[in-house]
Amino acid sequence: MTSFLDLGVPADLAAVLSKDGKTEAFAIQRDTLPDSLAGRDLLGRGRTGSGKTIAFALPLVARLSASPRKGRPGHPRGLVLAPTRELATQIAATIAPLAEAKGLRVTTVFGGVSQRPQETAMRNGVDIVVACPGRLEDLMKQRIVQLDAVEVTVLDEADHMADLGFLPGVTRILTATPAGGQRLLFSATLDRGIDTLARRFLSNAVSHEVDEESVPVGEMTHRVLVVDSTDNKTTLVRDLASGTGRRILFTRTKHQAKKLAKQLTAAGIPSVDLHGNLSQNARERNLSAFSSDPADGGVRVLVATDVAARGVHVDNVDLVVHVDPPMEHKAYLHRSGRTARAGAAGTVVTVVLPEQRRDVKDLLRKAAITAALEPVTTDAVTELVPERAPHVRPAPVQAPQQRQAPKQRPAGGERNSAATPPSRRSRRPRGGQGGQGAQGGATAGARQGGAARQGGQSRAGQGGRGRGGSQGR
Repeated sequence: MTSFLDLGVPADLAAVLSKDGKTEAFAIQRDTLPDSLAGRDLLGRGRTGSGKTIAFALPLVARLSASPRKGRPGHPRGLVLAPTRELATQIAATIAPLAEAKGLRVTTVFGGVSQRPQETAMRNGVDIVVACPGRLEDLMKQRIVQLDAVEVTVLDEADHMADLGFLPGVTRILTATPAGGQRLLFSATLDRGIDTLARRFLSNAVSHEVDEESVPVGEMTHRVLVVDSTDNKTTLVRDLASGTGRRILFTRTKHQAKKLAKQLTAAGIPSVDLHGNLSQNARERNLSAFSSDPADGGVRVLVATDVAARGVHVDNVDLVVHVDPPMEHKAYLHRSGRTARAGAAGTVVTVVLPEQRRDVKDLLRKAAITAALEPVTTDAVTELVPERAPHVRPAPVQAPQQRQAPKQRPAGGERNSAATPPSRRSRRPRGGQGGQGAQGGATAGARQGGAARQGGQSRAGQGGRGRGGSQGR
């Protein structure tokens, strides 16, 4: 057992971790902290779930708190770049208690939300910014944020940023930071230009690679269930979703995720969805519900697209279900990595239609996963779902809004003083778009004494297309 104090972590920061039950350092933390706390540039390789966030959060906070430099509004001293909004939010949540112990302030910067709160945070002064590249570049162009005072830069999930096409923006951002600052780069792989990025921006860097055996992962069991029809697939997915523990169900498209979450909820299995069409508020609300204890109003089932495959870190996920097998093996591994985390056990189930058998066999081979394709049986389902959660009666469906009868014109075709002018005649409101499919449009107010109609149309549940984060997923 290696404690954080043994690795040179300041006592007050180690106390913050201890209060959260983190007393023993994981492999990537044991390997990297002596170098990163000493101020060296570092390249860390390890898959998701290996403990990378704490591995860079500790040296980031420790160095900034020990620095004699003072922060200025709009000039952060610490910068963390992340590929998705979800990951940025969770990184900031990990850093926040450590920063608070040292009197440092943290904020997030990403697209899909209003820019105004981010501007306000910069004017008030922040020490550490956790950002997605697109929105950060927007703020830099407007000179709301300037990176000339950055002392520590962290690039997390660099390979995923490459997958999303963010490397040109990342390069411009790193170029804007002082050359003498400390830089920490964490990535699962060094392909797709990551090695070039490391050579250009890391100076005399030390490299640490955490092998799979040392990652704190519990037993992960892989099962592949073959169903003979779409109807039987629907039944199987519903059975798998009905257990008592947390489970994440992955679909290929945003529409499928939204539809499946609604179907499960209607069947008495409360579920929330997570995909690129949701507004940031909706994403945070659904993730919060999934992370909360069901006894406190939380839900056990999250239906998601690949936007959640690397940006969501929730403990105690018992089961991951590939409702739709992913297109490539990296996505399979990242999806599966949502379970069996931090020493806990977990199961991964892939649901396969007959025409998908060959593709799934190839997928498993590339992912180095050994799992037989097996038919669905009652015993198999019972093994995977030994206990079912009580079904919850779904909320009644709201009746469609009734249309008001049109007003009658006076005889002779003339409009009297109480009639509505032609330009203000009531129009049928259009439905809302995106997100949860909320109905948009205000109903026409009661018209009395010639008063004009009040109301308007709204676009509920539609996330803005900011450049930061993972749009379109």
